Amino acid sequence: MRPLTEPETKVVFDKLANYMTDLKSLIAPFDDGDRYVFRLNHSRVYYVRLSIANMATSISRDALLSLGTCLGKLTKTGKFRLHITALPILAEHARYKIWVKENGAQPFLYGSNVAKAHVGRWSDDCPEHSGCVVLSMADIPLGFGVTARSTAEARRLDPTGIVCFRQSDCGEYLRDEDTLFAG
Repeated sequence: MRPLTEPETKVVFDKLANYMTDLKSLIAPFDDGDRYVFRLNHSRVYYVRLSIANMATSISRDALLSLGTCLGKLTKTGKFRLHITALPILAEHARYKIWVKENGAQPFLYGSNVAKAHVGRWSDDCPEHSGCVVLSMADIPLGFGVTARSTAEARRLDPTGIVCFRQSDCGEYLRDEDTLFAG
């Protein structure tokens, strides 16, 4: 497990900035002097407290499977792909949100995009192609995606029109349980 290099940090922060309002709150120090850091192990980026990351240095890289919260994976081409395991962090700091009705939660969790008919409400002034977190009407995070239309365009859309393209949803824990945490 090692700290991210400068280009890797830039790629990760660029991806997170698409979904979040304030990246400084992710790495701000606590009152006790501890803070969260980003670490890389087997091409996966982890978000972990510094004190725990320092203790993990005594474990060999091959023996260490996971530490902290897995945010995603750095691909061989240098891009960063967010995993569903990053949802609690994204939901807490999300800039744009879409709330789906109960009749739209199940199709979303089965891997479908969000249609306008399933939207209960959404954040105002949401631009097109920006990251958003999908929540149930009870404020339970279900997944995240990218808006297909801006809020103004989505209001004029027919009920079957796509409002949000699904990137990841909680159903992946069941659908991809064999490969989600593997190499």
